[in-house]
Amino acid sequence: MPVTQIPFYASETPAPFIIPVTDTPIILPPVTDTPAFVESIPETETLIPSIPDVKWWDVYFTDPVTMNNPDTAAGSIEEKLIGFINAATVSIHIASFEFNLTPVANALIEAKNRGVDVKWLTDDENGLQYDNQPGRGQFALLQGAGIEVRDDAGRSSLMHDKFWIFDQQIVWTGSTNITVNGIFKQNNNVLVVRSPDIAYIFEREFQEMWNGQFGPRAPSAIQNQWAILDGTPMQVLFSAEDHAISNLIALVNDAKVNIRFLSFSFTDHPLAQAMIDRSAAGVDVKGVFETFGSNSLRSELKTFWCARLPVRQDGNSSFLHDKIMIIDNSIVVTGSLNYSSNADDSNEENVVILDNAEIAGLYLQEFEKLWNQAHDVQAGIFDCS
Repeated sequence: MPVTQIPFYASETPAPFIIPVTDTPIILPPVTDTPAFVESIPETETLIPSIPDVKWWDVYFTDPVTMNNPDTAAGSIEEKLIGFINAATVSIHIASFEFNLTPVANALIEAKNRGVDVKWLTDDENGLQYDNQPGRGQFALLQGAGIEVRDDAGRSSLMHDKFWIFDQQIVWTGSTNITVNGIFKQNNNVLVVRSPDIAYIFEREFQEMWNGQFGPRAPSAIQNQWAILDGTPMQVLFSAEDHAISNLIALVNDAKVNIRFLSFSFTDHPLAQAMIDRSAAGVDVKGVFETFGSNSLRSELKTFWCARLPVRQDGNSSFLHDKIMIIDNSIVVTGSLNYSSNADDSNEENVVILDNAEIAGLYLQEFEKLWNQAHDVQAGIFDCS
C-alpha cells in the first residue's frame, strides 16, 4: 500500500507519522458511540464507566534483576494487570499469545462472576494446545468458570498479539506475554492507553479475529487507526493486513537525530538497511539484539556489525523480549511485532506508534539500562568480507 507523510506535531519539533492517504477524509468514531460490532454489550452509554481525571497513559517495564519472583509479586506488572481486571465493570477482551499466571486467571474468574464480559483469544499451539503442559492449565480454569476462550483455528502462523481492552475505555499492550517468564524473567514493556478512541480501534480488531478473520486477507482499516490524545498523535497498526514494517521503514527514513532499538528478533533486511542508510546520513543509530536469536544466520546483527554500527547483544539469560524503537527522542514504536517477515506477512500482531517526548524519555531510560547490561559483539564472530 503506498504511503505518504502527514505531519502531526506533538512538540515544537515536527515528527511526521506515516498514514495512508485516501480520497475519503479520516474520521474517528465519536467516543459516545457504542460500536455496532460489540454484540455482547448492551447499547447503552450508562453501562460504560467514565475515566477518572488521570493521565491518559502509563508505561511499565519488567525488571528481571530485582523483581524475578512470582511468589513476591508486589509492585510487579502482574499486580498492575490484576488491578485493571479488578476495576473492570463491563468487559475485558483479550488477544494474547500465551498464558500461565494463575492469579490473573483467578482475577478474571472473579470479574466474570460479577458480570463482566470476559473473552480471551489466543494462539492454538502456544495457547490452548499447550494448556495441558506442566505449569499450565490456566485456560482450563477460565473455561471451567464459563469464560469463552478461542484460538486462531489451526493456522500455521501465530496469533501473536498482546493486547487487553478494558470496558471499551483502556488498552493494555506492549511486548509482555502474561506468563511467569514474560513478567519475571524477560525484559518486556507495557503501554497502557486510556482512550475510548484507541480502545475502539483495538476492539474492532478483536472482533474481526473473534469471528475468524485472520492473516493478510483480513480487512484493513488503517486510515481510521489513529487519534490525537492530549496533543499526542498515536497510530495503531495490525499485521498482516496493515503492512506494518513498511510503515516503520517510512518512519526510519524520516529520522533526523537518532534511532534506538531493542529487539528480540530482527531478521527484516529492508528495515535494517533503512537504519544503516540513516546512519550514513548522520543519524545516530544504536541497538540491542537478543543474544540467542541474533547468533542465527537469519539475524540482521551481522548486517549492522559489518556496517560498523554500535550494536550489542543483551545480557539477560532469559531473553530480551522487547520490540521497541525510539526515534528522534520523541517517537516510540512498541507492541507485539518482531522485525521479521513472518511477523509482518502472516502473524496476527499489533503495533502502537506515538509521538510524545515524556513517554519517549522513559523508553530511552530503559534502552540505556539494557545497553549497559548488554555486551559487545565478539570480535571476529562475523566474516564481513
